[in-house]
Amino acid sequence: MSPQKKNRLKAATFSFKGRGRLSKGKDLDVAYVSHKQVIGKKRKMTWVESCADALYDAAPTPSPSSSPRKRVREETQQLSSIQEEFDREVFSDFISYTENQPRKTKTQNDFIQEYLPFRDSYLNILLDLEKPSEVLECQSCQIGDGKFHCLTCSGDQTLCHPCMVKTHQHLPFHKVQEWTGKCFEDKSLEELGFVWYMGHGGQPCPFSEDPQAWEDMPVDAEAGSVPMETFSSSTTTSTLTIIHSTGVFLHNIVWCGCPGSQRQQHLQLLKARLFPASITRPRTAFTFEVLDHFLIDALECKTSASSFFEKIRQMTNHSFPDTVPNRYRELMSVSRLWRDLMSRKCFGFGHDTQEKPGKGDLAWFCPSCPQPGINIPDNWQDNWLISQRYVVDGNFTAQHMTMKMPQLDISLSDGLGYMVKDREYQAHLSLAVESKERSSCSNHRAINTANINRSNLRATGVGATACARHGCFVPHSIVDFQKGERHMNIDYSICNALNYHSAGIDSSLIIYDVGCQWSINFLQRVAESQGLSIPENMQIIPAVGKFHLSAHKLACFARYSLNFVQGAGHVDGEILETLWAPFNKISPTARSMSHAHRQEVLDDHMRDSNWKKLVGITKTLLTKYKRALKGVDETKSPFDELTWSLNPEKISIWEIEEKKAVEERGEYLDIYQLQINKAPTMAEIRLKLTESENDDTRHPGTVSWLITGINLEDLQDALRADIRQLPSDATSAQKTSIEEKRQRLAARIAKFHETADAMTAGMDLDIGTVHSDDPRFCRTDNDGTEWVDVSDEEISEDIDEEILTEEMGIWMPSSVSQHNGTLGLGPLQAEELELRKGQANDCLENLRMALGHKALIYRQYFRSADSTWAGTRSKQEARQCQLKIDKYVRSYQRARSAMECLGMEEATLGSIYREIMPSKLSIDKEVTEENRFGQGSDGLAWFWRVNNANEGQEDAWMDEFYRVNWLKAKARWSRWEEELSLNGTEGGSKQLDRVIKPMLINRS
Repeated sequence: MSPQKKNRLKAATFSFKGRGRLSKGKDLDVAYVSHKQVIGKKRKMTWVESCADALYDAAPTPSPSSSPRKRVREETQQLSSIQEEFDREVFSDFISYTENQPRKTKTQNDFIQEYLPFRDSYLNILLDLEKPSEVLECQSCQIGDGKFHCLTCSGDQTLCHPCMVKTHQHLPFHKVQEWTGKCFEDKSLEELGFVWYMGHGGQPCPFSEDPQAWEDMPVDAEAGSVPMETFSSSTTTSTLTIIHSTGVFLHNIVWCGCPGSQRQQHLQLLKARLFPASITRPRTAFTFEVLDHFLIDALECKTSASSFFEKIRQMTNHSFPDTVPNRYRELMSVSRLWRDLMSRKCFGFGHDTQEKPGKGDLAWFCPSCPQPGINIPDNWQDNWLISQRYVVDGNFTAQHMTMKMPQLDISLSDGLGYMVKDREYQAHLSLAVESKERSSCSNHRAINTANINRSNLRATGVGATACARHGCFVPHSIVDFQKGERHMNIDYSICNALNYHSAGIDSSLIIYDVGCQWSINFLQRVAESQGLSIPENMQIIPAVGKFHLSAHKLACFARYSLNFVQGAGHVDGEILETLWAPFNKISPTARSMSHAHRQEVLDDHMRDSNWKKLVGITKTLLTKYKRALKGVDETKSPFDELTWSLNPEKISIWEIEEKKAVEERGEYLDIYQLQINKAPTMAEIRLKLTESENDDTRHPGTVSWLITGINLEDLQDALRADIRQLPSDATSAQKTSIEEKRQRLAARIAKFHETADAMTAGMDLDIGTVHSDDPRFCRTDNDGTEWVDVSDEEISEDIDEEILTEEMGIWMPSSVSQHNGTLGLGPLQAEELELRKGQANDCLENLRMALGHKALIYRQYFRSADSTWAGTRSKQEARQCQLKIDKYVRSYQRARSAMECLGMEEATLGSIYREIMPSKLSIDKEVTEENRFGQGSDGLAWFWRVNNANEGQEDAWMDEFYRVNWLKAKARWSRWEEELSLNGTEGGSKQLDRVIKPMLINRS
């Protein structure tokens, strides 16, 4: 390696002492390379590898190029090589490299595979650590016997008895062991004579009358012990059980003897960072560290106090944990006090003891939601961005059992966090009257369980209100349920949320699973209740979360969908469901707590949840801003294209309807629903043509004759389908049935052609059209995927027909080119064209119904089947639906082929009657399930919106369809535009633009 490269390597990483150039595919491991000093060409000492052939190439370094450009290129390559060497050295434990392949992150199995060869070595080292040191004397004083070593201290020093106590004077929670001659035995510092002095920095109290207390402790080298100090009557000694994060310890405590301190032992413990378990005569204390560990374990791991203390006992004595003092009850009490003190300290109520916290003052809230006087400017009025957006939901997992003596319960933070003040809440419930009503929308569990009472439970669950955009619980708005999710409970939660930092805000979006029922009489209930109030002139906009809306009746979709709420942005209204998931893990623990203790635990977990939202709000807003930019791009172009293709006069009318619906809401929002259900059917077209049949020179009965020809094509298709269903070893009865069908169908085809001679006045007819089935839509009932080809010879062994019936050509006007006008078939071809349109419309309508039926089978029957029989039957029904779908597609293909032969315009075929691809036959629920979840950015498959309207003719179905789809497309684009504006306002649009837009440009 050249000196220049060596210097760069040293500067980029650290000194490797000139280790040469890496060979490809080799690891850089210092342990396997030895170095020696040699004299270089310039008579300077340098380092080279003595045995590095397997790891390094000793190729000489080429001389630098004379060209400046080449020199820069070479230096760049060298720097990249240095960076690669550095990455291999630093990340070799986590990244595996292979030659000519990209690096791959190691898996757990890779680490285990590397460990296996060293397992015995590891085990030997662990056993060596349990034997005494070879040095017999104390490694500190060099006098006493080194029989003691500390497991907590780093290193393997062995000390004598006095040195061990002296070195651990300020390390009272270290674990010490003594060598007995056979093994190491656990010894506590208390057994070795350790004394913990309260006050004065761990030194004896100056008011002690014992002069020896301030002298150096004499050492008896032979005895290897330290004589215990003697104390005057002004000092007292106690034995305390102290719980630390590493175990339970017993210590001799000498209290401070200063005047006025005899009755304040609990305060002396606090100054020593020990929390006493009692005030009067403390005999148990907890370190601040173990209390912090318990609160963090409870928040992150959802650990109960019982499990946590059992862990401490196991850490103290793994073999016999029952011998360790059980301080579980003391931990329950002390942890409540510690949680209360930490929350008050965190929110600034420790510096000013005169100011007391009020409702919700010990709670975090969303930093991005608008709060006048806190996070929005003074001139925010008349801005649609400033609005409350809340989501409400209940959780029936957070139950609470009835207390035996609730009058003895003492609360430390009633109403100061997220749970409401209990006395005021109970007063509201005592005066409120709940109407026992059944839901008029759907069989909602939240409403219908409101009358269920459980005598053993004080609370059947909780109801919460959170900001809908970021998922932060609203302070002082969490309520308990008594008999299910009643309106009186939810009303109290919502009213408290609406009054929280909302001065001047005049609109609020409330998203609730049963918002359609709750909002009917909400304002009336508020007016009649003494415990409920909302800000003056507050407009309440009810909505239902997108997931729950799919369970409502279709009438609720337009009126309560978030897709049609101006100013809602792109929210799903289900964010509380994600908050309940971790919340449910603590519900079993809090179920049997006292009411006050449960309230404090729930407040603490909600406070922790909001804090995580608060510190991560920047990353969240950046992610949402980036998604909003993408959403705007994906929805604006389709909306503009749809608008450009429609009649501007109709769009003007739709815009007026939309504006009125946004302002008035209610029943005016029904404009987003389809008002006409079906396009013209073939029966309707046949009736119309028959009525006008005698108005011109056409032969009577032509419509019936054309209908017969179309039906014969369908019968041929059905016969071909029956043949495909035959097994390879078909029985004689099955073959006979097929032949009988062939004979009957052949007779009907012959009769049809005889009628054709009369219709065409004896014209010489060509061979009729022979339709071939598309193999992509020719499934069988055996497995639903393959086309089982049964040989026709096997079925028609005794038939001498040259052409099989199912393959006969049927002559129709479409069999003759539309451009051949000399035959005089124009009227017949026009009639067939209209009938083919009706046939196509019928096929598409049946196709939609079959797809909807298939979706219903999969959703309600197949997935919820509780037995093998039910599952098998549902699967068979789904296969039958698939066979019908294929049948309708084949019929549609015949109709489309005939329309193409009859001269239908390419534009009509390309825009209205398109070709059906198998990929488009997935279950689409735009029409069959309009109120489904997840339609914020979706679109329609073309055959869900097709009909026969073209050439500018008036058609109510198409107008209705395009009206609804235009309104929905505009709503999707508007919501994404609002989302973009909201994210820019919540996080500062300039800062977000500066971070996000360069990322999008680089990716594009």
